[in-house]
Amino acid sequence: MTAVIVEAVRTPVGKRNGGLATVHPADLSAVVLNAVVQRTGIDPSIVEDVVWGCVQQVGDQANDIARNSVLAAGWPESVPGVTVDRQCGSSQQALNFAVASVAAGHYDVVVAGGVESMSRVPMGSAGTFEGSPYSPAFMERYNGIRPNQGIGAEMIAEKWGLSRVELDTFAVRSHERAAAAQDAGLFDAQIVPVTTPDGTVISRDEGIRRGTSLESLGKLKTVFKEDGVIHAGNASQISDGASALLIMSEDVAASHGLTPIARIHTVAVVGDDPVAMLTAPIPATEKVLAKSGLALDDIGVFEVNEAFASVPLAWLKDVGADPAKLNPNGGAIALGHPLGGSGGRILTDMIHHMRVGNLRYGLQTMCEGGGQANATIVEALVTS
Repeated sequence: MTAVIVEAVRTPVGKRNGGLATVHPADLSAVVLNAVVQRTGIDPSIVEDVVWGCVQQVGDQANDIARNSVLAAGWPESVPGVTVDRQCGSSQQALNFAVASVAAGHYDVVVAGGVESMSRVPMGSAGTFEGSPYSPAFMERYNGIRPNQGIGAEMIAEKWGLSRVELDTFAVRSHERAAAAQDAGLFDAQIVPVTTPDGTVISRDEGIRRGTSLESLGKLKTVFKEDGVIHAGNASQISDGASALLIMSEDVAASHGLTPIARIHTVAVVGDDPVAMLTAPIPATEKVLAKSGLALDDIGVFEVNEAFASVPLAWLKDVGADPAKLNPNGGAIALGHPLGGSGGRILTDMIHHMRVGNLRYGLQTMCEGGGQANATIVEALVTS
């Protein structure tokens, strides 16, 4: 059975303690869930599952936020929900699970996506309780090293010979591309405005810093190593946001008079060194291309999550892709990285970019905690 994507939407990405901070993450999810219904005209009762990514599953995001989001949206109580955690790639993995379930014939209609309110549930909240996620056997295997993403980003910069100037230049480009895309209205069709409890309407991404320069970034102190190269300006922003994609079997979409916009061509997921942690997008890309039968040059756009500037730059060096095709509308350095919602946000951006640019194939990959990465190749079915 062929699984197709019928709709893809996202909220604006809010800055930490910015415009979306007062919105409960279940209510933020409800915004995109209801947007999928409103844009397609489907009855939400036909949705057989909601597969939702979320990383910090405590506090406001505890107790299966997928199910709580369904109920917050006012959908029928018959619609279930399940929450997925593959760290930063949680909503990309949610989509891959949803597509697989439809392709296998288990379901006909699934919504996939994710959410993270990093203002309300700070990064690392799930690890503040007594105990450690790293067992004695784990620590023994890795010589007592407790994995740290920032240190991993520094390790990558050193291994691939990336200077601070190179990283900062990439960060400046991310802001410039995102600002240009925003000014051209390229995000408008994919963004669902959010009305906050006080009635304020948030409709634009908040993280883009216009006028960012090498000079301004050069004044920032490094965070993880005194003599390092990683700082707040060349790393992803702490953010709030949600995203949602409607997946249907091709036959059911046709029966509802809906025109698919894309399909998932090939997926792959890999594990890599959990200490360096952020290198897995490279083997994930190699694996998904090999499985797909496509060549690098067949891909019209690449989205590599900008967790830190060193990640996509190392990816570029190893994979050899055209830099002009990488993150053409900016990435997480400029737009933000609401952990559990980022995979869906990136995929939504990419699908809309492919439609506007008449591109057939796009490839998305994300580094993930524990030294993992998903890679997904999307084929556009509708272009402008």
